[in-house]
Amino acid sequence: MSLKDRLAREIALTGPMTVADYVTRCLHDPKDGYYATRPALGEGGDFITAPLVSQMFGELIGLWAVETWHRLGAPERFRLVEVGPGDGTLMDDALRAARVAPGFLEACDLMLIEPSGPLREAQARRLAQADVSPRWVRSLNQIDVDAPVILIANEVLDCLPARQFVRTDGGWAERRIGVTDDGGLTFGLVGITGGFERPPFEVEPGQVIEVSDQQAAFGRDLGVLLNETSGAALLIDYGRDRPGVGDTLQGLRRHARVDVLATPGEADLTQWADFPAVQEAAIRTGADVTGCVGQGELLRRLGIEARAERLSSGRPEAGPVIARQLARLTAPDQMGDLFKAAAIFSPRSLAVPGFEQ
Repeated sequence: MSLKDRLAREIALTGPMTVADYVTRCLHDPKDGYYATRPALGEGGDFITAPLVSQMFGELIGLWAVETWHRLGAPERFRLVEVGPGDGTLMDDALRAARVAPGFLEACDLMLIEPSGPLREAQARRLAQADVSPRWVRSLNQIDVDAPVILIANEVLDCLPARQFVRTDGGWAERRIGVTDDGGLTFGLVGITGGFERPPFEVEPGQVIEVSDQQAAFGRDLGVLLNETSGAALLIDYGRDRPGVGDTLQGLRRHARVDVLATPGEADLTQWADFPAVQEAAIRTGADVTGCVGQGELLRRLGIEARAERLSSGRPEAGPVIARQLARLTAPDQMGDLFKAAAIFSPRSLAVPGFEQ
């Protein structure tokens, strides 16, 4: 029985399913979930992430981690954590760049947070010859708190789904997934009688707002971790840097958008990162946060233009390709503005690299 059939049977028995629960099942169902069974990254897969666009991205993130380590006082022992490491490319490039810093790799305890079995295998292959051997855990709560933490989370928040609420002429309703008479999946609205916190901004009838308990929980857990350990976390994702309306749920397969209800488990489903909600949850734990900047701006502050020029001078024949990669990562009409970056850090007057301006 396919995941679609199993979901339809479950909904028929228990009632319409929230968007957040549906996305979670599509991504992580142990038998048929996308990340549990068939994640496909890269040009030949379903989607591409910044580390796969160019080595420059991971290298600069590695140098960001080195500079953060120095600003923490270059502790003799610290934990370098990546959440959702993909196929391991970002961390491989980051560790290679970090070789320039004496003592950094020797002090580093590398931990990867990855729930997907196939991706853990890909990460192990990619990092088999790395200077630091990783170990895997499944959540932030499994990070030991006896050393400072430097954490990287690139395109993680968009995998933490949100419930969707719609303002109607008769009040608020939740968008849920139901079943048609012929056993198909369909969107519908379920009225809300109470327990719904209205947003602190204007919403017109027919507009959708998204509320992600999972993203807020991530911000809370990250704030708790950094308060207990000291350190900083760099979050990069596509999403909103201010509260707002909009249905951002999308399915991607072979780099094209697909119907999110058509083939559960066979496409990557994402929703926008809600940076304000994540940061607010971290602040409530006592952690500190930076403002959001565009990915392009952050990479420029970290020196990507100089790095591109250096790579091009060493390999003139690759100059046009490097220029296209630079534009892909930083141009406003590509990843530069849509993708945002922010940091969460322990409240110990740490100036986080890339966010001082």
